Amino acid sequence: MYKLLSSKILNLHSKPAPATGIGLFRLLYGLVTLQEIIFLLYFNHLIFDPIPYLDVEFPMIPFFLCLWGVIAAFIVVGYRYQFAVICNYIFWIIFVNFTPMQRDFDGGFDIFMIGAGFFLLFMPGNRAFAIDSLRYKLSTPFTHYSTYPKPTVSTLAYYLPVAICLGLLYFDSAIHKMFAEHWRNGLGSWLPTTQPYYVSAIDMSPLLNNELLVKTIGYIILVFQFTFLFFFSNSRLRIVYLFIGIGLHLGITLSFNIYPFGMGMLTFYTLLIPFSWWRCIGELITSKQPALTVFYDQQCPLCNRTVLTLNHFDIFKRIDFKSAQGYASAYPALASLNNETLLTDLYALDSNNRIYSGIDTYIQIFAKMYYLLPVSLIMRLPGIYHYAANKYRTIADSRARISCSSECIVTTKLSDNSLYHRIFEQFATRSPKLFSLRVAKILIALLFLQLNSTIHYGLIYRFKLDTKHNVIGTAFAQASNSLLMISQNFLGITPHALYLHDHFVGYDHILAITYIDQNNVERWLPFVNDQGRLLAPNWGRVHSMWANIAVTPNIDHKRLQKFIMKVTAFWGQEIGLNLDQTLFLIKVKKINAPSYWVYDQLHKNFSSPWSNIGIVKWDHGTVIFDLPDNINEL
Repeated sequence: MYKLLSSKILNLHSKPAPATGIGLFRLLYGLVTLQEIIFLLYFNHLIFDPIPYLDVEFPMIPFFLCLWGVIAAFIVVGYRYQFAVICNYIFWIIFVNFTPMQRDFDGGFDIFMIGAGFFLLFMPGNRAFAIDSLRYKLSTPFTHYSTYPKPTVSTLAYYLPVAICLGLLYFDSAIHKMFAEHWRNGLGSWLPTTQPYYVSAIDMSPLLNNELLVKTIGYIILVFQFTFLFFFSNSRLRIVYLFIGIGLHLGITLSFNIYPFGMGMLTFYTLLIPFSWWRCIGELITSKQPALTVFYDQQCPLCNRTVLTLNHFDIFKRIDFKSAQGYASAYPALASLNNETLLTDLYALDSNNRIYSGIDTYIQIFAKMYYLLPVSLIMRLPGIYHYAANKYRTIADSRARISCSSECIVTTKLSDNSLYHRIFEQFATRSPKLFSLRVAKILIALLFLQLNSTIHYGLIYRFKLDTKHNVIGTAFAQASNSLLMISQNFLGITPHALYLHDHFVGYDHILAITYIDQNNVERWLPFVNDQGRLLAPNWGRVHSMWANIAVTPNIDHKRLQKFIMKVTAFWGQEIGLNLDQTLFLIKVKKINAPSYWVYDQLHKNFSSPWSNIGIVKWDHGTVIFDLPDNINEL
């Protein structure tokens, strides 16, 4: 097995692939991280304050979140990639392990994002859709962009993250699902979408009320997860897994209120898109003939850098940049302009042989790029046009020129310091066999860590095996726990036992909070509505806090009081209530979570009546509860 794995690694590594998919993966991962940081900033006081707004224990949290946001933005645009992904990886680990974010507000995908972030450290994410690739070209401005080949990467860089982060995750999840009755009944996707706490604002009843359809989807998911690891690399089955996976996680994103998890998983499917598709897409969106030909001074460093920058953002390749010295004479439309005149401005020629110069050339460039058309229109406005023209004239007249050939120009080319380049290119080139053997060892180690997690939680825990009856069993249990701590906190390897039978058994009542306003009218706090749905933006990790920790089949009184305190303090302040003068009512209603199919179960749960079971008051920063001790028996 070891030699076979090593041979497979060497074979995959030797196959080049377009860098497009990995660049897009990096961009989408950065966007998912950025939106989650914005979410954390919005709910900063709810998540991180012991008492929202009243007891601020971590006043520097917003500062570090903003710093993390800058890093995430760097990842999105691909700027200083290696530095950014290292910082992002550290931020995820710190916030997950050293703040209440994971303990009380588990987002359901934090550990997954740590695992994805770990693999990003070794992926060539700076080769497509990245500012770093532009910086690399700008370091040698007199080298024309056409001399650079299309960026390629090793096929191995695509397959490794998919196999580990998706394949092992799916297989582990499928094992856990087999212990859930509703999953064995084909209702794994149906049951959570009938529970008010878990659904989004989209009503999926037409789908949920078709028993055959929901059971078919449920069993397809099981087969998909059990087989993905073994067959996703098969060229004939790859597209099947691509579309089923996208459909699965798009469904999670749209139908559940844990959209960050769905979006985080969807990002990985950019790595599963066949390489030939990227080439076809590139040919489809790339212009066959340039819409504008721009002539620039090849002995002007600023002009060369401008050309490289504009070409980098010319996604559809609509602009062709040529040196005035080398190509202008071949265009009859420019015959009336002598060489000296051509070099004083940036001249352009469109497909109708219309000539543009100066700021008008830039206006045409932005217009022809399509997506920058709004910039072009703004630049045409009176006032803005004249200001831009004056600034252009000042810069053009003061620019430096180098009156010699490119051979006499000494430039310092940026070096690629990424871990991918050093490991997958430099080291692999020097010692390909040693490289494949070491990667094989690492993969076997990761597989061992995943098996430890799966056996620990998926088998020993599920079968309730006693590992403490002898010294050997205790030693193995302690070693397993130690490995779990390392693999979970640093590699994102964790059990994926989401929404299983033991979660829903006994989940037959839910809670909500209302308040009495100054006109003595009862109103719903903007948290849980009259149907029992958690309202936006209380989704993601806030949903997890309320639906998975505060309100469970067996409610812990202290935890419930803690989170009622947090919710009333936060939303009371957000909507301008005077906490000391507001009476909060705690309401309960019965719901049902059957492991067998029931027609229109979602609306039955929605329409179930509410009843008041207690009140909550605030008195100068102290919360007073009047709740029954037997909420679980109501």
